[in-house]
Amino acid sequence: MTKITQKDINDAVWKACDTFRGSIDPSIYKDYVLTMLFIKYLSDVHDDKFETYLEKYNGDQDRAKRAMQHERFIVPDQSHFKYLFDHRNEVNIGELIDVALEDLEEANRSKLYSEDGAGIFQNINFNSSVLGDTKDKNTRLKNLLLDFNKDSLNLRPSHLEGNDIIGGAYMFLIENFASDAGKKAGEFFTPKEVSTLIAKLTKSAPGSRICDPTCGSASLLIKAGEEVGSDNFSLYGQEANGSTWALAVMNMFLHGFDNATIRWGDTIRNPKLKESDAALMKFDTVVANPPFSLDKWGKVDDKEENKAADSFDPETDKYHRFWRGVPPKSKGDWAFISHMIETTYEGKGKVGVVVPHGVLFRGSSEGKIRQKTIEENILEAVIGLPSNLFFGTSIPAAILIFNKGKVANTNVLFIDASKKFESAKNQNKLRESDINEIVTTYRKFNEGKLKDGVVEDKFSYVATFEEIQGNEFNLNIPRYVDTFEEEEEVDIKAVQVEINKLENELKDVQSEIEKYLTQLTN
Repeated sequence: MTKITQKDINDAVWKACDTFRGSIDPSIYKDYVLTMLFIKYLSDVHDDKFETYLEKYNGDQDRAKRAMQHERFIVPDQSHFKYLFDHRNEVNIGELIDVALEDLEEANRSKLYSEDGAGIFQNINFNSSVLGDTKDKNTRLKNLLLDFNKDSLNLRPSHLEGNDIIGGAYMFLIENFASDAGKKAGEFFTPKEVSTLIAKLTKSAPGSRICDPTCGSASLLIKAGEEVGSDNFSLYGQEANGSTWALAVMNMFLHGFDNATIRWGDTIRNPKLKESDAALMKFDTVVANPPFSLDKWGKVDDKEENKAADSFDPETDKYHRFWRGVPPKSKGDWAFISHMIETTYEGKGKVGVVVPHGVLFRGSSEGKIRQKTIEENILEAVIGLPSNLFFGTSIPAAILIFNKGKVANTNVLFIDASKKFESAKNQNKLRESDINEIVTTYRKFNEGKLKDGVVEDKFSYVATFEEIQGNEFNLNIPRYVDTFEEEEEVDIKAVQVEINKLENELKDVQSEIEKYLTQLTN
């Protein structure tokens, strides 16, 4: 039997999207395709396992069914893909799929429900008018089921070339949806090259707790886990958007991270990853690509009327995350950074966060918070990235690395990687060589192999605390990494000699032309 490859599945699931293309926005239809992939995966794994048990118990159906109750997922008969496919011509096929999802949630409450009792499929409706009128909707759902019934989408583990293919297909879809979705994509996906870079910069040791407090579809969190190099780690995440939270939960299962903890809720206003009601969980590594300069992130305007008695006020945050200062109401960047720093272990925790460049130099309350973090000696690196790298925005961003294990060394590494990219279809991309150069430079800095006060190849610079203090704690990268290209000195005399030479040659050519013209006229 020929095994199904990653390319086979990627091509097949991308082809299935043709059902919606041109009539429904990718930011909407992505949820339907990804959910159907999840149903098909659970159904095919169920069938593979059931056949294994039938063989083990000599065809005893009852014993095989009892054994299936102890598998990763229970798949009720009416939630199975085959049942839905067999009913693809029913006029209420949308309702049947919705019921199938509800039954699947109910049969797997511990896995598919949030701690607040919300199922991961509550925000998707296969019977919605967003899919068209009854006729168009039924046609689209029928075609979707037909596409997923193809041999190239047989997701039984025994038919696949590798165990990580399903997770790879899911990530392939998310990345391509992000490329098509434009501005909306930034809400659920971090480019894989950026995820790889952050994961390498914050590389976690075996046994680590790793968290992404704004995890989106969990692409960055998964990459951070994979970078550990063993299976000994724990993943935690929180996501404010319900539909995106569902994507993250499914993503974890499809990658085999069944023990990951992904919560739904606003990380700043309502953090869910807690040791107790008064204490947040602590982590070895915290990574994130939070929303840039989020307005109304949580700060309350004193002039606002009718404030709810239980409304969030960062000034009185019971977790004491904002003791360095409260960011302005219109820019939540430092709110997320403060949360991340406060949820890492003292003495060893690391943070890797994507930020807009304004975080590096804006003044007022943000400037005071920035100054305090620098004075704490936990800021380790400031890395400028190319523009047009992220979906949904063309502005350049930076990565900040904080390290609570940074003790003796008070220096900060600055890297200007703004020119390290290749142009892709819709945005720029970091190349593998670019990622390696950044990571190698960072590791050299940690090993003490870079001299402070010296610009290395117009790429990096190690600044002392005193220098940053002298710059009033402004972290704007051009203040430290001088990329100015000196113009080559012009030899005026040599240029004049060359001009004279060319003028003489021109005279000779003109003389030759006149001779030929004279010959032609005689």
